[in-house]
Amino acid sequence: MKGSQLQEQIAAQRAYFQAGKTLPIENRIAALHSLKAALQRHESDIYQALQADLGKSQAESYLCELGMVYSELSYMLRHVKKFSRDRRAATPLAQFAARSYVMPSPRGVTLIMSPWNYPLMLTLDPLIDALAAGNTAVLKPSAYAPETCRVLKTIVEEAFEPGLVCLVTGGREENQQLLHQTFDYIFFTGSAAVGKEVLRCAAPHLTPVSLELGGKSPCIVDATADLKLAARRIVFGKFLNCGQTCVAPDYVCCEESVAQPLMEALRAEIIRQFGTDPLHNPDYGKIINEKHFARLTQLLDSSSVLFGGDTDPAALKIAPTLVSPCTWEAPIMAEEIFGPLLPILTYRSLDELLETINARPHPLALYFFSEDKQAIRHVTQVCPFGGGCINDTIIHLATPYMGFGGVGNSGMGAYHGKVGFDAFSHHKSIVDKKTWMDLPMRYQPYRDFYQKLVKLFLH
Repeated sequence: MKGSQLQEQIAAQRAYFQAGKTLPIENRIAALHSLKAALQRHESDIYQALQADLGKSQAESYLCELGMVYSELSYMLRHVKKFSRDRRAATPLAQFAARSYVMPSPRGVTLIMSPWNYPLMLTLDPLIDALAAGNTAVLKPSAYAPETCRVLKTIVEEAFEPGLVCLVTGGREENQQLLHQTFDYIFFTGSAAVGKEVLRCAAPHLTPVSLELGGKSPCIVDATADLKLAARRIVFGKFLNCGQTCVAPDYVCCEESVAQPLMEALRAEIIRQFGTDPLHNPDYGKIINEKHFARLTQLLDSSSVLFGGDTDPAALKIAPTLVSPCTWEAPIMAEEIFGPLLPILTYRSLDELLETINARPHPLALYFFSEDKQAIRHVTQVCPFGGGCINDTIIHLATPYMGFGGVGNSGMGAYHGKVGFDAFSHHKSIVDKKTWMDLPMRYQPYRDFYQKLVKLFLH
């Protein structure tokens, strides 16, 4: 789609929005139902596309993509009427007589840019929130997942009028063209480097943005943890989607006294979940493309492999791999791994470890395996991070009842459920002043008696 075509499409969406077609709650609910029906018609196409793009099995595709979308849809359909109502607010005595309330209002024409690692869920979850809040949306999924993008385009064209939702295909050129258009809100999920470009392009228009980025999410295991269970949950969270998950445990820091048993438990759990030959496990996915495969194999070559390390360049597969010993200065610790390589570090002092973690860019997630309630409270209080889990990994994003988002380098803003509805809304604060009386204190000429009343009301 050329720049002029994009401008025409955005103008059509703005006309659609300004005509008030997204304001009735019934229209929003109808749009969500239409999306759900289109998804149900194309479930098999979705599974095939995710298999082609990322090697995802049907079970994983439902667990981490389609099922998540259905969950967000169902939640929003149940709650959108309540979320859309005016919320009564208290009125100061000085403003008597009046009624104060907050009115959720759609932002307008929104842009949703999504990545390749969860191409269905990370495109449609924010779209659901945007539609529920009464916006129109331009979707721009990643070109790195072409088959899923193709299915998404079919679903969008079946479910919506183009004035409500349209999907733009293409790569960097199309991204740049979109970012130089004027939107009322931009929602971006991807790397920090591209997130900075999104923010730079939004600045001239003063367009508000949400940035869902990433970072090196630490996983801490202390001596009180249930090591076998910790290993099982770490292996699940790390090697899901071949580690290509923004909230995957990027590295493990375990207390020195439990390092060896934890490594043995991790090794045993990898075999338990993926078999002795993961590269030929049909339920184990692949790296998205040759570029990322080459980057990961370079990190692998510069690391000391404890377990795994097998690769299949033709299939773009890398087996679940443990790397140890690993220092903070190693190349693999310099950037977010975003692949099935898990560095293992050890620590003696928890406070010293937290100082080291806090000296780095704030992570999107943090995971702590421990039975020590005091230590749990300490870690969650002193470490800045987007969100996380105690004695588990990644499941904190799989709920509509809490917001999901980053902090600092890992992002700004949050979404999912009510938080997502609020992200795509502007909340108007309104005072409905009554006309049956009018207190005179604020008007000139000012009088001493009135000033005493003002001080009494405002003190």
